[in-house]
Amino acid sequence: MDDRDIIALYWQRAERAIHETAAKYGGLCYTIAHNILSSREDSEECVNDTYFRAWNAMPPERPHAFRTWLGRITRNLSIDRWTAGRTPSRG
Repeated sequence: MDDRDIIALYWQRAERAIHETAAKYGGLCYTIAHNILSSREDSEECVNDTYFRAWNAMPPERPHAFRTWLGRITRNLSIDRWTAGRTPSRG
């Protein structure tokens, strides 16, 4: 499915948009997250959070480079999770 078609599904608020995104870009998002986090569970959670962010961001925003846009969301979420896991606890 073409990126324009997937974005149109998001704008229609069709749940199929997430399935199509996962089918086309799930591997890419997982690889980005896993390269940063080195944890299967955390990587899968970041990928799911990426789909959630895309779902919430799509109506006002229409990305021109969908693959890059998803990769950036995944990267930012993964870095945030990596940073949160390495901050010392406050006493």
